[in-house]
Amino acid sequence: MHYALALLLMWTLPSFAATLSLEKPDVQAFINEVVIRDHLDRQWVTNVLSHADFKQSIVDTMSKPAEHVRAWHEYRAIFITERRIREGREFFVEHRDQLEDASRKTGVPPEIICAIVGVETSYGKITGSYRVLDALATLAFDYPPRASYFRGELEQFLLLSREAKFDPLKVTGSYGGAMGAPQFMPRSYREFAADGDKDGRIDLWNSWPDIIQSVARYFVIHGWKTGEPVVAKADLWYPDVSDLPAGRIDLTESAGSLRNKGVLFDVPIRNETPAVFLALRDTDGPTYRVGFHNFWVITRYNHSNMYALAVSELAEAIAAGPLPATAIAAQTTHP
Repeated sequence: MHYALALLLMWTLPSFAATLSLEKPDVQAFINEVVIRDHLDRQWVTNVLSHADFKQSIVDTMSKPAEHVRAWHEYRAIFITERRIREGREFFVEHRDQLEDASRKTGVPPEIICAIVGVETSYGKITGSYRVLDALATLAFDYPPRASYFRGELEQFLLLSREAKFDPLKVTGSYGGAMGAPQFMPRSYREFAADGDKDGRIDLWNSWPDIIQSVARYFVIHGWKTGEPVVAKADLWYPDVSDLPAGRIDLTESAGSLRNKGVLFDVPIRNETPAVFLALRDTDGPTYRVGFHNFWVITRYNHSNMYALAVSELAEAIAAGPLPATAIAAQTTHP
């Protein structure tokens, strides 16, 4: 679920690709493991991997994620734009029945679902052009910092290809191997994706009922609490606050402990409610937020506080403004 970040890091790179070497010990070990553990056909696995290409651009992009190199105001300016908000409202109207149905079943607000696909893929318009096989194989065998994770995702992709009858040589996605409008990694696709249109298959590229229900289900399984706040703007009533671990994803504080340390936020929430304090770089200096449990749930989708904050602000903007008249008219004309 990281394609949105790739859009922030586009620069001209020399095009370089080399076919994965099946003779490498780690590749041979991987083949042996998945054949035994998952009862996959050795010849099929070997044939699939023999078509995988190493992509240097993938390693370069993975080594420089956007959240680590951009201030909040720079990151925000990319995702919270007039166009993305307008298109989010149009998307809301176009898919209102499906969004509201998912919200009734799960308690996840429709605008949160809209914002996820808005941040991830501009409402399904940009789902990634890398072959998923190339992305996962490159990161599994040529990116040591997270090789173990991506080998697991490569294994899940092989299983998904078998189960869903995908052609593993044709499926495309992000530089990190995420797929479809909601940018699910293979493990998430297998564990959390839902057949929203009840046609017997799950299509996260073309079926909006599947996409919408899958995003909502992902949040529910990760603990979304209906009706609870996500994040609040905050201020400090004295400037030199100590013992505030700003920026952690984990809910290391509570609403009460933050209030006791001088953090001001106008949300009627119990003192014992878990919370996280966020200090961010804005154009005019630091800006502060307090995230609650549902904020943490959004970080299960992408482990970044700035990502969760962008989703939250985009959702708020979509829900706050007037719905586009042209979209409403189209919906009225074609119920």
